[in-house]
Amino acid sequence: MNITILGTGAYGLALALMFFRNKCSIKMWTKFDEERDMLVEKREHTKVLPGVQIPYDIKFTTDMKEACEGADLIVIAVPAGFVDSVSSELKYCITPKQHICIASKGIEQGTCSFVYDILTRYIDSEKVAVISGPSFAVDIASLCPIGLSLATCNEDTENLIKKTLQNDYLKLRTTNDIVGVEVCGSIKNVIAIAAGILDGMGFPESTQAMFITESLHDIKSLIYALGGSKNTILSFAGFGDLLLTATSKKSRNFRFGYMLGSNASKDDIDDYINNTTIEGLYTLKSIYKLLRDREVDMPIIDLIYDIIYKDRDPRDLAKFLIEKD
Repeated sequence: MNITILGTGAYGLALALMFFRNKCSIKMWTKFDEERDMLVEKREHTKVLPGVQIPYDIKFTTDMKEACEGADLIVIAVPAGFVDSVSSELKYCITPKQHICIASKGIEQGTCSFVYDILTRYIDSEKVAVISGPSFAVDIASLCPIGLSLATCNEDTENLIKKTLQNDYLKLRTTNDIVGVEVCGSIKNVIAIAAGILDGMGFPESTQAMFITESLHDIKSLIYALGGSKNTILSFAGFGDLLLTATSKKSRNFRFGYMLGSNASKDDIDDYINNTTIEGLYTLKSIYKLLRDREVDMPIIDLIYDIIYKDRDPRDLAKFLIEKD
């Protein structure tokens, strides 16, 4: 099978290695000439996935039309903030026969659209799926057992992705709840920031467990309010991804929260923001606006927003957990 991956970040590269292991032919697209040249020359992305070697059979290009030509499956693996521009360009390169798999997570600022909605704004296709779940890129690349949720309403797309991605190291559990999977994949990054704040302030695992449990209930209610299935909270995309992202210092969102909670210097925090993709920060503004637009009550998001953007005391998180209904 021919696979095209749009995006050469850590997650896109990790997925490429898994597709490659399943004997797929892979082309990867990046917008940046210097990134393409570095990957072609070094066969390693020293910034985002150091030490992981990329097979020479995986091709790199900055020409999206060239990348997509002949592909059976096109995987979108760029940060959420770039999905709109990538989708608008992909519109002129894709054919009706090709399938799309969304690996990006997040909500667009301004419109509050999830990635699936951003994509289908430009491309009218039923052959679209979303994958999400507890999976750091380095763990996929290291061939650790990984479980992902695969959400799609198209049986052919489901079968194609299972055939090309699932193997002895990666399990896919399927659902047709695209909304629920996208909500979970987006909001968990915001929750992870708050979990990092609690850890940075020195609260123990017992408090973290309380916070994660309360968050699960709120996310379940949000999924339902937006038209998804409450059961999705118990999936890889739901509880699985939240558990991973909200407890591990390998999570960029958790690490950012930890810096806030431990009173890291402003210079260190600014440097981290400027040199790291913190999806939770991008998503926080959007989910905050979305909740107001849809008239959905989710006080934990209001509190995290006030801590990040209005200098509210982070210690209010612990007080909130006790007082929360």
